Amino acid sequence: MNTKELIEIEDEYFINTFTRQPIVLDHGDGVKVTDIDGNEYMDMFAGIAVNCLGHNHPKLVKAIQEQAEKLIHISSIYYNEPALIYAKRLIDKTHFDRIFYSNSGAEANEGAIKLAVKYTGKSEVISTVDSFHGRTIMTLAATGHDEYHEPFKQIMPKGFINVPYNDIEAIKEAITDETAAIIVEPVQGEGGVNIPDADYLKEIQKICNEKNIVFIVDEVQTGFGRCGTLFAHELFDVKPDIMTMAKGIGGGVPMGGILATEKVASAFVPGDHGTTFGGGPLVAAAANAVLDVFESDNILDNVNEVGDYFISELKKLDKDIIADVRGKGLMVGIELTKPGAEYVDKLREAGFLINCTAGNVLRLVPPLIITKEEIDEFVKALDEIL
Repeated sequence: MNTKELIEIEDEYFINTFTRQPIVLDHGDGVKVTDIDGNEYMDMFAGIAVNCLGHNHPKLVKAIQEQAEKLIHISSIYYNEPALIYAKRLIDKTHFDRIFYSNSGAEANEGAIKLAVKYTGKSEVISTVDSFHGRTIMTLAATGHDEYHEPFKQIMPKGFINVPYNDIEAIKEAITDETAAIIVEPVQGEGGVNIPDADYLKEIQKICNEKNIVFIVDEVQTGFGRCGTLFAHELFDVKPDIMTMAKGIGGGVPMGGILATEKVASAFVPGDHGTTFGGGPLVAAAANAVLDVFESDNILDNVNEVGDYFISELKKLDKDIIADVRGKGLMVGIELTKPGAEYVDKLREAGFLINCTAGNVLRLVPPLIITKEEIDEFVKALDEIL
């Protein structure tokens, strides 16, 4: 079938929740993807920061193939070796003590909020304006975008308070005797690649420690090397009580999870939470393969070296339309002085896939294996288009 015929299937049969780019991708290799018409693109979006090792990485593909020949799914009723091995490997790399597997970032955030409420026995959660924590009703309430709340305001749960990001005084003013948790992204992704002051997360942790409030960091988009450390909160020298994760964890397979300290995790007992698919043998095998490549190929070194180069090259673009260039590692935002949607289209036509968020911020979250040469290709094209 051709592109037009396939898109018509969506128009007729899909529930209308997405505005997609008018291409049908067929296969990929490294940082490049090819559509069914044979057009090649450099993928600077990586499936919304998911394909951390790019496309068709041989070690990841092999791990998935080998595991698929053994077990794909067994449910959470039984133990499976890949999930157990991965749990120990990941926890050994962090200050956390316990893990829970989920299928997505929204599910991870939902579970984290439940855990915080169960642990404290309190009923309020503070989050930030322009945050994004998921599309379930509870995580939507935590998400700091009024336009997302409006269609569902009649069933929006109470107890969620949104305060400005990077404003510690606003958090202090919002705290009450019923505050169970503060949830925050170390770097806001959907909100426009917003980076907080160096001491912002430290101040949140200090407040949480003093008032026995659970400190949750949402690392769904910033985790797994995206910002130059395994998890972005490490950049700010904090140790949250709970961390949520997804996107890059499995290199493309749907997987998420919660990491928590022993003190907080102990609040959950059998029956308080659960999952059918979370941490299945197939996705856990993929996650182990991703971690293997991180270790063997020094992925974090590449993120830091290429990320610094990327931002420095973008800052050389002397264009009135560019209001700001900001980022950490390979999570980069170019804030424009006008809406950015047309530049997404122009770059796609030139062979580059990107995303616009917050209306006027070009968000660039390429695979973590990208090279300086590939960065040069993109910057040259962007320069010409701007």
